[in-house]
Amino acid sequence: MKAVILAGGKGTRLRPYTTIFPKPLVPVGERPILDIVIQQLAYYGFDEVILTVGHLADLIQAYFHDGARSAPNMKISYVREEAPLGTAGPVAQITDLGDEPFLVMNGDVLTTLNFRDLMTYHRTHNGILTVGTYEKRHKIELGVIETDEQGRILRYVEKPEKVFPVSMGIYVYDPAVLKYIGTDAPTDFPELVRRLLDDGQEVMSYRCQDFWLDIGNQDDYLEAQAIFEEMHDQFLPGT
Repeated sequence: MKAVILAGGKGTRLRPYTTIFPKPLVPVGERPILDIVIQQLAYYGFDEVILTVGHLADLIQAYFHDGARSAPNMKISYVREEAPLGTAGPVAQITDLGDEPFLVMNGDVLTTLNFRDLMTYHRTHNGILTVGTYEKRHKIELGVIETDEQGRILRYVEKPEKVFPVSMGIYVYDPAVLKYIGTDAPTDFPELVRRLLDDGQEVMSYRCQDFWLDIGNQDDYLEAQAIFEEMHDQFLPGT
């Protein structure tokens, strides 16, 4: 199985950690987050990873070369973004993805997701694209009031909690998705989904029941460090 990992971003929200290192090489525990992701993929049966790289690409290539240190049987290749292509655009630059579904994911995600189960779900449903989703809880620390047009209070809820299914930054593409990605301008993932839906294509969601954290800022990074130490064996199955 093949996986594409998007590793070209600058990680501006994670500065100063990303001033010298590209975001995928920022360490979690004793190894870079990208190395953790690649070892997970190897455990779940992936044998080839294509890294789309841009910012500080030479450092990523120097670390991994053509194979992962923690997954010696994993083949690694690279596609360079000469200019930012968005969160979907880089995938269209890859020429040898074959005719089977393939995984696409961000390179800064800490999760215990079973990637093999995700691939199986995609193959047993009819979607052209499957989006991994996670239930994100958001608590409003105030009393919320609902009124009618005349200002009469209809409902008062103290500190309600809302649950939203959010994208995990982990997807499974059918090769047919590629024709919906522009090659002459950047394409972000939400725009790709809109194009598929406008064309009548089925886009599926896969509900993750496992741990997931997008390491997007300094607070998330510190949380990731603490959780990785607590759940080390779950993040690195087979070790």
